[in-house]
Amino acid sequence: MEDPVFALPLDDSAELRPLEPWQAQEFLDHIDRARPTVDPWIPWATRSTDLASAINVLQGYADGQAKDGARIYGIWLEGVLVGGVMFTQFDAALGVCEIGCWLEAAGEGRGLVHRASRILIGWAFRERGMSRVEWRTSPANKRSVEAARRLGMRRDGVLRSQFPYGGVRHDTEVWSVLADEWTG
Repeated sequence: MEDPVFALPLDDSAELRPLEPWQAQEFLDHIDRARPTVDPWIPWATRSTDLASAINVLQGYADGQAKDGARIYGIWLEGVLVGGVMFTQFDAALGVCEIGCWLEAAGEGRGLVHRASRILIGWAFRERGMSRVEWRTSPANKRSVEAARRLGMRRDGVLRSQFPYGGVRHDTEVWSVLADEWTG
């Protein structure tokens, strides 16, 4: 088992760490396990079908982070990657970012996404001075809607027919929390 340099504990057996291109095989193996539950909701899960595409996804986030933009973090449970959280959009100049998450079945029901999301949201507000953190999800993704609600976010509205998936256009709910509302 590796001894990660940059890791934050989420509980006694789980931690949050940066997810980087050199971890692409582990990421791909995880996505293959998670695909049945995350594929409809996470666009890059559909595209991550081989090592090259997994590297491409993680490299895109690494490039985004290097430009002070999007970034991705994994959740490891007992040394196994089971999910993660990411800033899909991160605009320091505007003070607005969007957070997202995913989790395979092995990590569900432990509050890992909630704790990891609180860490990222708190960092965005305290360290980076963000004014607003958004959460976008399909209204059909009940777990994601509940996650946003548990984080203290408010539902701002629905972008109708906004997201194409599987040849069909889907609505997207927008949730948010503002810096002065955050209790983390």
